[in-house]
Amino acid sequence: MNNLKIITSTTRPERQGILVANWITKLAQEAGRFNVELIDLAEVNLPLLDEPNYPRQQQYQHEHTKRWSTKIDAADAFIIVLAEYNNGFPAPIKNAMDFLFNEWMYKPISFVSYGGISGGMRSMQMLKQVVAAMHMLILTESVNIPFFSKFFNDQGEFVPDQHITKSAQAMLIELERYCQVSKILRRVES
Repeated sequence: MNNLKIITSTTRPERQGILVANWITKLAQEAGRFNVELIDLAEVNLPLLDEPNYPRQQQYQHEHTKRWSTKIDAADAFIIVLAEYNNGFPAPIKNAMDFLFNEWMYKPISFVSYGGISGGMRSMQMLKQVVAAMHMLILTESVNIPFFSKFFNDQGEFVPDQHITKSAQAMLIELERYCQVSKILRRVES
């Protein structure tokens, strides 16, 4: 079974995106297509990029980078749960990606974006440029959640409508398909 890493994009206190991340993690686990791990960047707690060497060289000096490298290298696919700050992506996700290079290459990636009127689409479009430069395989299927706060129930849980859930299920099916192709690409690269 393929390893799916779901990564949060924000680290600020009182963030609600972690609730969206918990929802997509549970949905992915229930689908039974992947070994699923939720990676909360607030818990990973990477400093601003502090490695002296270029990430392509993989000559990591710091233990936090070595741990991050091992975790990302073990993945076969990714979902980024992506907020939108000032019409762009949050700094913590870009920083987390910049620590590494080879570990991301030729792996499929999709997004669950959320926010106000745009539902995080501007953020997602900007981050797609970054992941394309890292040779990641960007899925067309993604989940976009405009006005996401309306999907919180009285207990503070994220409860999306049927349209959002169906979009997520379609995305998971495609991620599994892309995993097979990406393994071939990674073998060729080795």
